[in-house]
Amino acid sequence: MEISEQNGLEPGPAESTKARLSRTLRASPRVLSRPGAHNTVRGRLDQLLTQVSQVSEAAQVSRTGDIGGQDDQNARDGQDPYGLDERVDLYGDGVVRRLEERVAGLLGTEAAAFFPTGTMAQQVALRCWAARTGNPTVALHPLAHPELHERGAFGTVSGLRTIHATRRPRLPDPEEIHALEEPFGTLMLELPLREAGFVLPTWEELTATVEAAREREAVVHFDGARLWESATHFGRPLSEIAALADSVYVSFYKSLEGFGGAALAGPQSLIEEATAWRHRYGGQIFQQFPTALSALVGLDRELPRLPSYVAQARVVAEAVRAGFGRSDPGWWRVHPGVPHTHQFKVWLPWPPELLDEVSLAMAEETGTALFSGWHTTVTDPPGIAATEVTLGAPGLEWTAAQVESAAAEFVTRARERGKQGGGPAR
Repeated sequence: MEISEQNGLEPGPAESTKARLSRTLRASPRVLSRPGAHNTVRGRLDQLLTQVSQVSEAAQVSRTGDIGGQDDQNARDGQDPYGLDERVDLYGDGVVRRLEERVAGLLGTEAAAFFPTGTMAQQVALRCWAARTGNPTVALHPLAHPELHERGAFGTVSGLRTIHATRRPRLPDPEEIHALEEPFGTLMLELPLREAGFVLPTWEELTATVEAAREREAVVHFDGARLWESATHFGRPLSEIAALADSVYVSFYKSLEGFGGAALAGPQSLIEEATAWRHRYGGQIFQQFPTALSALVGLDRELPRLPSYVAQARVVAEAVRAGFGRSDPGWWRVHPGVPHTHQFKVWLPWPPELLDEVSLAMAEETGTALFSGWHTTVTDPPGIAATEVTLGAPGLEWTAAQVESAAAEFVTRARERGKQGGGPAR
C-alpha cells in the first residue's frame, strides 16, 4: 500500500506535482527534515502550543527544584520563559521586546529590533548606514538574496546602488575588496551564501575580508539569515561572529522554524533609528505575539540542536555521493564536498519536472523522501536541476547506509523515468 493510501491523502483534481509532493512529505515516515512550511495550519498551531507547554511545564517543575534535561535557562531559573501571563504585545512591546532582548544577548550587541521580514530589516539597515557614511553604494555578491529575490528593492525603494566585488561562487576575498574601482559605504556579506551552496569562508578569510572593508572606510553588514548554524563551521560563538560586523540581520523562520520574522542587531543608536524607519516602511505591527513566541521557541529548541544537524549533514552528503557513485547518473554534483552548515546542494542531469515526479513516486510508494523541490537557476545548463538538502531532527535517525541506498534508488528511478521521455542532458 502506498504511503498516500495509508494516510488517506488523495490528490485533488487539479493538484500540481509540487503541491502533491509537499502534502506527501507531511506523511512520509522517513525524511531528512520536516519544514513547517509543509504542515497544515492546525498542525503548526498544535506544534507551537505543545512546545510552549513543554517549556512552561519545565519552568513550573524548576520552582520545586526538580529540573532536568536541556531546558531553557529561564526555565532553570524558575521564571515564566515566554511571559504567557503578561498582556499581549502592542506595537512591539511585551513578548516582542523579550525576543529583541534575547537576540541582542545572543549576538552580543547593544540592541536588536524585530522586523516582520528580512527584506525590510536589511533595507532599513543599509539606508541608515548610507545616511551615516554619505555613500549609498553597497558592495555585495551577485548571488546575494537582494540581487536575486527582492525585485530590485534596494534601488527601487531605498535609493541604494549595488556593486559586485566578485562573480565567483564564494564570498569576496580581501584582494577583491581592495580591487573595487569605486568607493562603497557598506560591504554586505551573506553568511552563508545560499545560492552558491550554503558556502562560508574560513574564519581567517572572513576576518581578513572585514578588515579590507575597514581599510576602504566602509561599514560591514552581515546578512545572517542562516547565521545561527554557521557557528559550527567557524568554531566561534555567535557573539564573536557578530562582533566582526557593524550590524547583523538574523531570521527566525529558516533554521529556527518560526512562523516568520527577523531581527536587526547592532549599536543602540542604529537600532533606535531603524525602529523609526521600520514604522515608515509599514513594519509597526499591532500584535505579533504568535510570530515572536514561535521565534523564542526556536531559540530554545532548535538553536541548541543545530550543531548536531551540521554534523549529520556531513554524513548524509558523503552517503549521497556514495549512492550516486553506485548508480552512476553520468554527471552529478554534491556541493560543498563537506557541508559548511546543515544544508547543501545537489545537481542531477534531468529536468526538475522529472525529478519532482521521481521524488513524489518514491515518497508515495516507499515512505522515503530523500529529495524534494527540484529547480533550475540562471547559471545551470539545460537539462540540469538542483535541489537543496536540509538536515533537521528527522534526519538524525538516518544511517549512512540508508542514505546511500536511497540515493542509489533515486538515480535508478530517475534513469528509468528518463527513458520514458527526456533522459539525461548530454
